[in-house]
Amino acid sequence: MFDARELLGQLMQAGTSRSTGNRVGHALGAREPGGSGDQVSDPRSGLGQSGGDRGNPLSDLLGGLGQGGGGGLGGLADAARSMLGGAGRTAQDHPLATSGLAALAGAFLGGKSGVPKGAIGGGALALLASLAWSSLKGRDQEQGAPSGDDLARDAPLGLREPQSPAEEQQLQDKATLIVSAMINAAKADGSIDQNEAQRIAGKLGDEGADAEAREFITAEMRKPQDTESLIAKARTPELAVEVYAASLLAIEVDTPAEKDYLRRLADGLGLAPTTVQRVHDALGVSAPA
Repeated sequence: MFDARELLGQLMQAGTSRSTGNRVGHALGAREPGGSGDQVSDPRSGLGQSGGDRGNPLSDLLGGLGQGGGGGLGGLADAARSMLGGAGRTAQDHPLATSGLAALAGAFLGGKSGVPKGAIGGGALALLASLAWSSLKGRDQEQGAPSGDDLARDAPLGLREPQSPAEEQQLQDKATLIVSAMINAAKADGSIDQNEAQRIAGKLGDEGADAEAREFITAEMRKPQDTESLIAKARTPELAVEVYAASLLAIEVDTPAEKDYLRRLADGLGLAPTTVQRVHDALGVSAPA
């Protein structure tokens, strides 16, 4: 069986949307919105921005590493490269998936050189889990930053490491669902045509995806869009947010069909309008009216 975490990272690098990198950068506090649908009222709203967002663990993590807010793109990329080289903190120094976030930042902000195989998917899961935590727990300063005990007890898998084989399987299942969500969203304008399918499969091969992983992606791309089945598998509020956020990373949101898809997805997942707005703000994309 393929490693779904690794496949998630490979799919993000292969790209179903040209704006994925910009949105990851915005979430990490290193870029302003850059895609065709990426217009938000506050360009400082990414999860990695400092500025007192004490209810958000990713802000606390990146701020503690000297990456939040003022460091900008260069500072975050430099810190990521340093961490990947072993000169900075590792995941053992913080309850979050620090090394995965560093890999994600290094891949999208500082070039792929030196990024460990499979680490980008872990960073993507940490980013999505942090977004779910932030969106559902609220971002009021009065809440204060969650403690390590809070994260160990309450945080979704991805922000914390699996503690048992059963949790490892849960994390693999989560990554598989998120990959399926990204592919399903990419069909919002219709089926994925053969040329696009071949492009994605080819780039997955370039990223090191094995034959089983590529076959899974090809099968997902060939399936009819099945949003109802996707929604049924998102059984927790945290997973619902992560599925929605991953879908937002996968499309441009520049057509009526894509905007309608996101509205229907949010409704089906039972996401409150305020939660949807927080997700869009964090990724730097205006929410559908």
